[in-house]
Amino acid sequence: MDKPVTSYDFPARLLASLIDQNHPAYEEARGLYNAMIDKRPRWIVPCAEVADVVAAVNHAREKHLLLAIRGGGHNGPGFGSCDGGMVIDMSPMKRVDIDPRTRTVRVEAGCTQGDVDRATSAHGLAVPAGLVSTTGIAGLTLGGGTGHLTRKHGLTIDNLLAAEVVLADGSVVTASEDEHPELFWALRGGGGNFGVVTRFTFQAHPAKDVYAGPIFFDIEHAAEIMRWYRDFLPGAPRELGMFFGIKTVPSCDPFPREIWGRRICALISCYNGAEEDGIRAMQPVRDALPKPLMDGMMQMPFVDQQALFDPLLPKGLQWYWKGDYVDELSDAAIAAHAEHGSKTPSELSLMHLYPIDGAVQEVAPDATAWGARRARWSMVIAGIDPDPTKAPELRRWASEYWAAVHKHNPHGGAYINFMMDDEGEARVRAAYGANYERLVAVKRKYDPANLFRVNHNIRP
Repeated sequence: MDKPVTSYDFPARLLASLIDQNHPAYEEARGLYNAMIDKRPRWIVPCAEVADVVAAVNHAREKHLLLAIRGGGHNGPGFGSCDGGMVIDMSPMKRVDIDPRTRTVRVEAGCTQGDVDRATSAHGLAVPAGLVSTTGIAGLTLGGGTGHLTRKHGLTIDNLLAAEVVLADGSVVTASEDEHPELFWALRGGGGNFGVVTRFTFQAHPAKDVYAGPIFFDIEHAAEIMRWYRDFLPGAPRELGMFFGIKTVPSCDPFPREIWGRRICALISCYNGAEEDGIRAMQPVRDALPKPLMDGMMQMPFVDQQALFDPLLPKGLQWYWKGDYVDELSDAAIAAHAEHGSKTPSELSLMHLYPIDGAVQEVAPDATAWGARRARWSMVIAGIDPDPTKAPELRRWASEYWAAVHKHNPHGGAYINFMMDDEGEARVRAAYGANYERLVAVKRKYDPANLFRVNHNIRP
């Protein structure tokens, strides 16, 4: 049921928590996950409850302030902040409520993937979502959401049952198949264009122990393994999530010291089920491919698999990434990957290729705003390093690599969570394809003045 607009004196209500440029916590509070982005908002509003979000939205609208929304704070292009305006920071809103009987999970928008995973794991459940537990669940969901469970259970948005949303006029509504269905359609992939989602309700699925981990091969085998991966995965059991990567072995534990700093290609896999079934599902890898430099697969709790690489990617690194949806992974494209992937500019820089198949393709292309149901892969190229002086090199490598493979990708669009802020309107349109004009119509209805525009913007 819709809730009425709440109005009160915004500064008086939030005086204790409002962070401005003179506040001792300002520098820390304005810091972004991607340190390549530097923004200085006028105000940061840490919101403890929905009423705080309503007050902040009303104030921004009435005072014509530029408004940015921050959930878990993991956004690559820095859309969780803005220069000179207001940031609604929902990171204090971290409640997770679980109904084990119906396997439904209600999640506040400040939660990270890890917050959700830790809560659901106590019940042997998981919400199909991302791959890094520090990722914010809100931004991940609104962009679509891919992860280890996607082949079996679909995107995160395919498991979204309802969303509580603060609209541009300050009203609070529930969007679902039965209430505000057009808004619910748009939220499933349309990003933060339509309001501030303060709470999500998800369908969870059994996920307790998994057979999972990375297998590393020397980079000289990249083209061979990529071709094998392209052909193998569509016929693999859906319980097996597997993505391909081109990377460098980090010079730290727990990786074997003798391969530190070595350029590699990797298969990173997760079989949701018994260890013996996982070993059987992975046997073709061990039968058909060259001897690996490292085979790190083992049985472990799903929640541990989700956090496996968190220590490598702390807040404050330099990031520049480029994405594409890939309809066909041709031999020519694979050759370009092998060439440019072997020139990574830092140990953390990478290319990942995530599958779009199985349950994802069983949903009609126009059933949700997410516009790539007929693609086969989602690719990301990310230049990453802690050193700010390397930012130009990271940007150059990622851009040149992307240009070399993009010409083989006729789709033209990319997963919006893998796009920077310099992509341009044509790329945003391409990301949504035939769904774009319908998104424009929803935007006109729910945010006609474009209050929510610090994002990959859909203009009314």
